[in-house]
Amino acid sequence: MLARLEHPELDAGPRRTAPERLCIARRTVRPVSEMIRFVVGPDGTIVPDVKHKLPGRGAWVSANRADLEQAVKRKAFGRTFKREVRLPPDLVEVTERLLERAALDSLAIAHKAGLVVAGFAKVAAALAQKPVVALIHAAGASPEGVRKLDGIVQGRFSERPDRPRTIDMLTTTQLDLALGRSNVVHAALLAGAASTAFLTRCGGLERFRNDDPAVHG
Repeated sequence: MLARLEHPELDAGPRRTAPERLCIARRTVRPVSEMIRFVVGPDGTIVPDVKHKLPGRGAWVSANRADLEQAVKRKAFGRTFKREVRLPPDLVEVTERLLERAALDSLAIAHKAGLVVAGFAKVAAALAQKPVVALIHAAGASPEGVRKLDGIVQGRFSERPDRPRTIDMLTTTQLDLALGRSNVVHAALLAGAASTAFLTRCGGLERFRNDDPAVHG
């Protein structure tokens, strides 16, 4: 969908964000759930606002690496904010790290809500009996363990629409920190509001890393 000329480039603050915003890189309108907000810090530095909460007016970029790189290359931030701004040389990498941090924070919240089961045996039992919405494998997990748990998913859910998602983008160290325990290789995410929030964060991180064509349109 092409942006209309009257569509504003800047929002009026995080509490007044419309359901859709204009991507300053591609000049197209997207749902805010598929975008990343950026604000200008006190020193004039462009700051990613991945949780859409930082004060001040914000500019939006589609949530993928390619579009953010284009926004930087075309100096779209300065034109949009109509002022001189500072772009960190690692803005793309910083944005990815913040998206990753937001996902891990959401996982920690889901864990505190009692919605995460960790450990191979406990995950296998949960897959057989509980409302599992996602199966988490640490990056680099043993192929044998992954195969066995995926087999349980296939046996219970087959072609059912509620088949759990598989998440394998987080390391064991990251999972350990989020769940407050050591050597987490496999985990199951149970149905709940906090789990939905985590899956949304993971979707945003995955789109950013993979330059998901669904976001490009």
